[in-house]
Amino acid sequence: MKSLMLFLRVVLDDIENRCCISTSLDYKTIEARVKHEGLSFLTITLPSFGKDFEKSLDLGFVAPNLFKGFSRRGAIPEFLGGLLESVFDRTSGVLLPVEGTAEVIRAVRQITLMFGKMALPCSDERRDAAFAAYMQCELDVRDSDRKLDRSSTEDYQRIGALLFREMYTELDLAVYQGSILPKHGPGSTAEKLLGNKKYNQREWTQRLETYFPSGSFLFSSWSFFLENADCLVIHEPGAERPVRVVDVPKTLKTPRIIALEPTCMQYVQQGLLEQIVEGIQRNYSLRTFISWEFQQPNQLLAQKGSSDGTLATLDLSEASDRVSNQHVRLLLANHPHLMGAVDACRSRKADVPNHGVIRLAKFASMGSALCFPFESMVFLTLIFLGIERALNTRLTGKLIKSFHGKVRVYGDDIIVPVEFVHSVIQTLEAFGLKVNGNKSFWTGKFRESCGKEYYNGRDVSITRVRRKFPTSRKHTAELISTVSLRNQLFVGGYDGAVELLDSWIERLIPFPVTEPTSSLLGKWSYEPYKAQRMHPYLHVPLVKGVEVTYSLPKSFLDGSGALMKWFLKRDDLPFIDENHLQYAGRPVSVDIKTRWRKPY
Repeated sequence: MKSLMLFLRVVLDDIENRCCISTSLDYKTIEARVKHEGLSFLTITLPSFGKDFEKSLDLGFVAPNLFKGFSRRGAIPEFLGGLLESVFDRTSGVLLPVEGTAEVIRAVRQITLMFGKMALPCSDERRDAAFAAYMQCELDVRDSDRKLDRSSTEDYQRIGALLFREMYTELDLAVYQGSILPKHGPGSTAEKLLGNKKYNQREWTQRLETYFPSGSFLFSSWSFFLENADCLVIHEPGAERPVRVVDVPKTLKTPRIIALEPTCMQYVQQGLLEQIVEGIQRNYSLRTFISWEFQQPNQLLAQKGSSDGTLATLDLSEASDRVSNQHVRLLLANHPHLMGAVDACRSRKADVPNHGVIRLAKFASMGSALCFPFESMVFLTLIFLGIERALNTRLTGKLIKSFHGKVRVYGDDIIVPVEFVHSVIQTLEAFGLKVNGNKSFWTGKFRESCGKEYYNGRDVSITRVRRKFPTSRKHTAELISTVSLRNQLFVGGYDGAVELLDSWIERLIPFPVTEPTSSLLGKWSYEPYKAQRMHPYLHVPLVKGVEVTYSLPKSFLDGSGALMKWFLKRDDLPFIDENHLQYAGRPVSVDIKTRWRKPY
């Protein structure tokens, strides 16, 4: 806690120097609140203040119901009052003219939000509350499914066909022809299979068998299938393994709830995902509206919206968990092979801690390879349904194309024209989705999307503290995070904070000046790097620093499984790692080694 407070003090000093506004009283307020409330003031209360600040920017004034827990002087809070009165009128609370306020806005956001996403374990009470919210979301999905009327679903299907018919037809044919090539990912699964063990899996389902025969998808040849047929377990629908719902660290306020899919389901989902991504990339119109790989288009549109006010940024709460299986089935209704294949690899049950095994109405939780693409397609369809209702005319392919550069979906980060915001929100919520009002912006000059924030066209994004600061060289993850934080602050111009972090890091590891492309953990600087020695053979400059190394788990594979791994390769080139049959999976440990390396 002491190191966090010292770091915050130095950041406040940097902001004071840049904005020429005193922050000494603000630090005393933080110090007193932390003394009584603990770390939660930094990680929960301050971020709530920051979100209220953003909402005030969007509203154009400080509303009476915002900044709860903070006293006011005039219309604005006393805390950070010196900075806030450069943005809002102290008497009326109305937003002042935008000229010259972007730097102050970034400063307020940096102070209040930088600790909001530290990866810290939650209390058992907050963890239990997150699982209870997962269950409530499931009930909400069932309720919204019951409320959907026929007219709305028909319009939804019609617009979905306008957008995706061509791609779905290609995918439908690929499923029919049996050209889907499955794929194993590196992550955990419901049965806790890791690394190369996945290539020897012998668990399948009867639903998968219809579209993805186990003899072809689990074995490298039919002779291996016949030899191992007795070991193969094919589950009937009622006996299928459920997804395993778990929590992973997100913030001190709440964990992230994800679901670990059975290996066989994830195996097929990855193959379908690959075909969907390729289908989107082949279709110019779709790749203009949807992306799962590139965030920059969303960020640029958010910047445009903040500058000219023409585009809104919307964010959805519990986005993945509120996409109903019915939403997806309606989109795929005219493509029976594709719909059957998607349904076959969709898990129908979930094992939720404290709640047992439940049947799922949602399409999939985070953890399914198909969750992200199908939620994006559902959102895009509903966006254009909302636009159609606002226009009061039926959409055509030509009319949809006129929205290129105006509508964009990246997961639950949505860009739409401002004039259609209310209709789009109404449509999304009519289908059971939930728009996050605290993170959606359309009336003011503030916009955020895909990790970038803008005010009046200027970047006001901040640098976040992701982990606690290291006190030992053994704190590898914290060291890596702190070096990244230091270099981001250097780019942001926080010279005092950079100097402080340099002093902490240099006590633990050699910390030379390097280019961002170097393999070493090094410091970025305006000064050029200084060679400490020359390579004896290559005659290139070298510096002494630490390099991150990863240890893969032992995972021996031979026989049929090894042959299957080869057949599942996407090219004819050799495996990059020559030891891939001995070690595989996600790293079990991360370490740092002192080495001489190029500084660039």
